[in-house]
Amino acid sequence: MKQGHFITMEGVDGSGKTTQLQLTARYLLDCGYDVVTTREPGGTKMAERLRSLVLDADAAINARTEVLLYLAARAEHVETVIKPALAAGKLVLCDRFADSTKVYQGFVRGIAKEKLDFLCDFAAENLVPELTIMLDAAPEALLQRRADRGVSDRFEQEGLDFQKKVREGFLMLASAEPNRIKRVNALQNVDAVQENIRKILKSAGF
Repeated sequence: MKQGHFITMEGVDGSGKTTQLQLTARYLLDCGYDVVTTREPGGTKMAERLRSLVLDADAAINARTEVLLYLAARAEHVETVIKPALAAGKLVLCDRFADSTKVYQGFVRGIAKEKLDFLCDFAAENLVPELTIMLDAAPEALLQRRADRGVSDRFEQEGLDFQKKVREGFLMLASAEPNRIKRVNALQNVDAVQENIRKILKSAGF
């Protein structure tokens, strides 16, 4: 049986992950991979319900509750979608995974790293992406893009300083794991971003 592959896409809000994930999926399908696209939080009926709750702009959720809701969604997602797809030899392309948890709930919200690392490993059964593409841009440069999207979830409403700290967290992760996390300038046009992603994929053997 063919080996399964797990690739994730990360980045600050408004960086174009959804568009690039769709384009990347089409490219990988053309390369002959059996591709499963999914997202976090989400990917299953239960996890999508948790997504609606945790992103609700009117919900007041403390940091510990927030991280446990995210990880409950991940545990369900990994168990019912990601691991079965990998076992079947498919390539799973996921919009956000544990790196987002470590940035948003760890670096930004202040959940202790040792606790968060343990919880992330527990929820994902120690599953780690073999490649992560990080779409990076200064949040102030993405203000209009986010406004055009018309999204107004809890994180969109946190403000520019929050988004700047999110970016700082992602850059720290990329610096700590350069072999896995590859940065792409998200301020380029869509075609240029996709071209850079394809170069990364080819360099990684895809």
